[in-house]
This record gives sequence, structure tokens and C-alpha cells, in this order.
Amino acid sequence: MTFDVKKAVIPAAGLGTRFLPATKAMPKEMLPVVDKPAIQYVVEEAAQAGLHDVLIIVGRNKNNLANHFDSVPELEKTLEDKGDQGKLDRVTASSDLADVHFVRQGEPKGLGHAVSRSRMHVGNEPFAVLLGDDLIDERDELLTTMIAELKNRQATIIALMEVDPSQIHLYGAAAVELTDDPDIVKVTGLVEKPSADEAPSNLAIIGRYVLRPEIFDVLEHTPPGKGGEIQLTDALQTLAADDTIAGGVYGVIFRGRRYDTGDRADWIKATIRLATERPDIGPELVDWLKSFVSTIDER
Repeated sequence: MTFDVKKAVIPAAGLGTRFLPATKAMPKEMLPVVDKPAIQYVVEEAAQAGLHDVLIIVGRNKNNLANHFDSVPELEKTLEDKGDQGKLDRVTASSDLADVHFVRQGEPKGLGHAVSRSRMHVGNEPFAVLLGDDLIDERDELLTTMIAELKNRQATIIALMEVDPSQIHLYGAAAVELTDDPDIVKVTGLVEKPSADEAPSNLAIIGRYVLRPEIFDVLEHTPPGKGGEIQLTDALQTLAADDTIAGGVYGVIFRGRRYDTGDRADWIKATIRLATERPDIGPELVDWLKSFVSTIDER
């Protein structure tokens, strides 16, 4: 087995019930963050890390995802004839990002099950998993660091982030041991969505993983866990408990900018934060926000 990571897997089979009715006919991954769908940011991140073979795990009624990463000759020809190169570049950017493939999850049995559906595409090599709810700012390094750590340690690598203890119940939490690198920890245990009292730390698993292919055999024998679903966290706990299976589990502690688009309020915040930093619309939006915020208490 080589330890070069070339493929990315993006689970995108969720129903998006928190965004109903907007997601009744449109996948939540296609909700725009400023002027790009959330999933495009994730595919861009994979491509920037050198992963140009991307598999998206989808559910029913997710044809819009495939359409977005396909070319649209009629639209492209219209923009070309109009001489609108700026819009043409933005339209073709998504179809030029990577070689994007799709597979159906089939049954909604959880994240672990979704990842297991990538086995035939991934084969016997390590791969990255990127969750579409977590957007990592392109100016902050994470995925490339994780890939380098997998190659260096020949182990499974997960992304961790410090959160307020009152929020740890929303995440998987990691028990860790320090290493000689302050940004790298050895993971000794994982708990899916623990209460604050039960959490081994305030280090939360965020949606980036670089996995060795042994995870597939572990997932195959992982029983349903929290919520009656096959939890990726439970499979990672098996690897963390036994270094002989796949070299153990290490965590990269991310200290950069992360945007959560899995919640309505956080999605709005992410859109505002990214929009204010855009040179084309940022200055106008910042001025308006300052004016708007100053009037809130008067309402």
C-alpha cells in the first residue's frame, strides 16, 4: 500500500431537514454561500490539496449536484457570444475543478455507512473525507497538513478543534496524549456527541479525515451506534484503541477559520463573513452592516 493520498470522498446524502422548505427540492449542499454552492468550496479545497479525483456520496433527488459539476454548453456559448468572460470563467470553474464521480448511498445509515460506500472507488489506498457542512477558509492550511502527517506517521489522521465545553455535545470528542508537536496529538479515545460531563476533552472532531483503507474492514464490523446509525467515530475509536490495525489515530489541531453551514444561523454567519471579505461586494456590505447594526436596539 502506498501512503500517497490522491482521492477525496465527500458524503452528501443527508436530507437537510434543518433547512426545509428550501431543501425540499434542492440539496442542502447546493445552498449558496455568497454566490457559490457550499459543496463547491469543499471540492475546491480538495483540489487545492492536490486531490483531483473526487467521489461524492449522494442520496435520492440530488441530481443538481451532478449538474453543477458538469459543463453547460448552451449557457457557456451564450456568455461567450456576449463577451462576458467574467461570468463564463465562474461558470466553467466548477466543471474544471476535478474529476468528480457520484455514487448513491442507498439507505441513510449514517456517516460511517456513507464512507463505506466509497470502498470500490478508493481501493487499497489512503483517502481524504471532507464533510460539506464544514468550510475551511482557503487561507488556512489544514488538509495538506493532514495528508503530510498520514504519510509521515502512516496512521489515520483526523482534524480537531477546541470548542466551548458547552458545545461539545454537538461533536465527537477526543481523548488525547501530547506529542512533541503542539499542533499534533495522539488520539487515545473518541466519544460521539458526549455531554459536557462525559466529554474527555473540549477537542471536537471537525469534518476532515485522512483515512487508511483499513477503515473499510472496521466499518464493515461496526454495529449501529448513536441514533441507530453506523458512526464513523465508532470505527475510529476501534483504530485508536489498537495501533496494530492501522497505525493508530492522530489529530491535527486546527486553529484557523472554519465556517459551519449545517445550521441556519451559522450558515447566515458564514455567508456574511465571507461576503464582507470579498473586494467586489465587501466594502458596500460592511458599510450597510454598520448602519444596520446601529439601528437594531432602536427597533
